[in-house]
Amino acid sequence: MLPTALPRLGDLPWAAALDHPDLLAPPVAEALRTWAAQDDRVKGLVAVTEIDPDHADTATLNDVHGLPPEASANCVVVAGRRGDVERVAACVVTAATSADVNTRVRKLLDARKASFLPMDRATTESGMEYGGITPVGLPDGWRVLVDSRFAAPGVLALMGSGVRRSKLLMPGELLCAMPGVEVVEGLGVSR
Repeated sequence: MLPTALPRLGDLPWAAALDHPDLLAPPVAEALRTWAAQDDRVKGLVAVTEIDPDHADTATLNDVHGLPPEASANCVVVAGRRGDVERVAACVVTAATSADVNTRVRKLLDARKASFLPMDRATTESGMEYGGITPVGLPDGWRVLVDSRFAAPGVLALMGSGVRRSKLLMPGELLCAMPGVEVVEGLGVSR
């Protein structure tokens, strides 16, 4: 069962994300509004906090604010190709793991080869900043693959907000219930 109060983590001041669209990339704000219209839990369970953009990288943010790596939901964008058909997926794994791009993701994309989408393409197509790409608000047609570790009760998911100067936080179970998300066993592999 999901909690009923706004999640908190570390020493950061959290607030309801929908009350602070100025801290979100436009596609993220729009996706949260749409999702909240379908699921009442979103308004009270998706939090945002402003951060120093120089601390946006996971390791730095975790060090500065004493955050656990297993709560960090790192989002990487991967493209796979079979013939002339390209398939793109955002892969969300904990900071304690890496996305299994060459085996698990490649097979899920039904591709002969899979690799990280070039940064300029990922930022342009998502409408989000490098270091802030999040599974919330990605383009239609991109798959969103989330490691099953986030589905466990009590797990939090700390992720980008589409911009480098803030972070989103929500229960992992809620992330896994987001429209379009595919929960994948073994998506992240230990480093």
